[in-house]
Amino acid sequence: MSRPLKVTAVAGSYKLPSRTAALVAALTEKLGQQIAIDLHQIDLSEIGGSFTASFDPRDLPARVQKDIAAIETADLLIVATPVYRASYSGLFKHLFDLVNYEALIDVPVLLGATGGSDRHALIIDHELRPLFSFFQALTLPVGVYATEADFENYKVKSEALKARIDLAIARALPLLKHRVAVTEASLQAV
Repeated sequence: MSRPLKVTAVAGSYKLPSRTAALVAALTEKLGQQIAIDLHQIDLSEIGGSFTASFDPRDLPARVQKDIAAIETADLLIVATPVYRASYSGLFKHLFDLVNYEALIDVPVLLGATGGSDRHALIIDHELRPLFSFFQALTLPVGVYATEADFENYKVKSEALKARIDLAIARALPLLKHRVAVTEASLQAV
């Protein structure tokens, strides 16, 4: 039997509940239906105020150090951010400023974002992919963007968004085989 995939999921919203956290939950839930995962969830709304004054990870509270260690040792990162003025938030960026620049080499990253309208959908390719390219991470082929209209009571309601989540996970699974043994049954179940 193989070990579970170590997944660190980062919801980059300043508040809970949020559509961004709901998107992260939908992605991790779908992944967990396909393969065994060991999930470490990071909600910026819960830790944001505790790391803004530091640029040295050694000066951070223990909880934030644990979260950064989870990012740096993940088999897979799932990251999602709300769009703020056509980009990710400064707090989201600062969290990754604290991550060792060599820790994410070849780590698969599933990218997600939420925004008020479709006009911000290119954040995944124009902002998030370059950020994780700096880390030499492997950004997965299908990112997931969602708008306010895709949610109801902070739950995914849009069938198109559900299909995009399914596609993102299906396309990710074959790329995760080198991280843990993924059974043929898991790959065929998608």
